[in-house]
Amino acid sequence: MSMDPKTKTALQGVGVVVFMGAMAWASVPLYDLFCRVTGYGGATGVAEQGSDEILDRTMTVRFDGSLNRDMPWEFKPMQREMEIRIGETGLAFYEAYNPTDRVIAGSASYNVAPYDAGGFFTKIDCFCFEQQVLQPGERVEMPVTFYVDPAIVDDRDAKFVKHITLSYTFYEIDLPEEHAALDVN
Repeated sequence: MSMDPKTKTALQGVGVVVFMGAMAWASVPLYDLFCRVTGYGGATGVAEQGSDEILDRTMTVRFDGSLNRDMPWEFKPMQREMEIRIGETGLAFYEAYNPTDRVIAGSASYNVAPYDAGGFFTKIDCFCFEQQVLQPGERVEMPVTFYVDPAIVDDRDAKFVKHITLSYTFYEIDLPEEHAALDVN
């Protein structure tokens, strides 16, 4: 039994549309996974503990903070830069302040520049791993614990990096259910 050419073409067209839709849906998580594995696009590594090796070579880490256009918080790094030995665990703080009269939840996205260094910048603990909820008028200090992986000195491109910039951008998110029920706007 042969299929009508118009039906066959229509089914092939539907198949292409379904395939393209599935690829578009999967592209963001797949790209995110690729960036986290390779460090491409400034994605960082994550570790349970610090490095076992500390080198004599130092790296300057710069800190940057910004807000999404509609985020009403104030947000900034508490130090502009620090010099650490490669492999040494560093601790930096960012400050967030909610100047409004309402509870606001936020989430931070991050980036490391230059991109070549992204895969070698490793976070042990970070406020960016969880959403943050600030009460009206609340000011908090949020830590990030990190190190620069000693393998950076052997990388063809990243071994020439002398400065790494860690940037965060906070954006407003919906309040978690336990806070939304308490919000009395």
